[in-house]
Amino acid sequence: MPSHADPRLLVGRESFDDAGIFLLRDDLALVQTLDFFAPIVDDPYEFGQIAAANALSDVFAMGGEPLTAMAIVAFPAGKLPMHVLTDIMRGAQDKVREAGAVLVGGHSIIDEELKFGLSVTGQADPRRLLTNATAVEGDTLVLTKPLGTGLLATAAKAERLDAAGREALHTSMRALNAVASRVALAVGVQCATDVTGFGLLGHASHIARASDVTLRFEGPALPELPGARALWELGTRTGGAERNEAFTAPVADWSRARPADVALALDPQTSGGLLVAVPPAKVAEYLSAVPASVVIGQVERRGNALIVLG
Repeated sequence: MPSHADPRLLVGRESFDDAGIFLLRDDLALVQTLDFFAPIVDDPYEFGQIAAANALSDVFAMGGEPLTAMAIVAFPAGKLPMHVLTDIMRGAQDKVREAGAVLVGGHSIIDEELKFGLSVTGQADPRRLLTNATAVEGDTLVLTKPLGTGLLATAAKAERLDAAGREALHTSMRALNAVASRVALAVGVQCATDVTGFGLLGHASHIARASDVTLRFEGPALPELPGARALWELGTRTGGAERNEAFTAPVADWSRARPADVALALDPQTSGGLLVAVPPAKVAEYLSAVPASVVIGQVERRGNALIVLG
């Protein structure tokens, strides 16, 4: 993609960050992102909620506040009844409203496969951003949601996930990252990213490269959705994880990690949590304020590998 230099573009595509940041005033910046995908759950209303939460997450990952959203719809009009689209839109609107934003419109096309997502515009204080280029040696790495959405969603499609597993999966994917973002700003965090399609290690590699550090993770500490590691050990596989392994392997060292931990760390996430680099003095405060957040590693001086998983 051709680059376009502009001094007002504070965060662009060069660092593979979660959203673009464009300076409007000394105290105000615009945050822009978009995301869409095919359904990973059967219920249209839930799909709308999950797709919206996933798109909104990019704004929260930058320390921003979402303002407006526009729907992106590809709909197989000859295959599905219109009430399916109505329910998807209703789910998305409810989640956008929960985030404090407004769904203002969108664009639709007829397609063979259903796809849905949002383009989201938000605002942020340019003096208090969360980016993937600001991790500092000594920071503690905290993850705010458990991993395993790819594994559980794949098992669900194969009818190998029980009702409790489905509920845990859907609850996690529907949850906004708003609190995790606001607390990060409140305690002085400067570095964060949301964990989505590239998996934990893929998104961590973006932080490591942009910040010129090494990120070290403790495999047994990685939180999982119920049964995620066990599903992998029983043979559940995702194409996304294979692509993530190919992308991450050249810059990572997981030679001492358990295979199931590696699989979890490579699992592609939908509406995953934030990976936050927290100053050591603020870790306890952050953990107490963000339910389900877990310490999973630390930031180290740049070594031979960008990522180490033990």
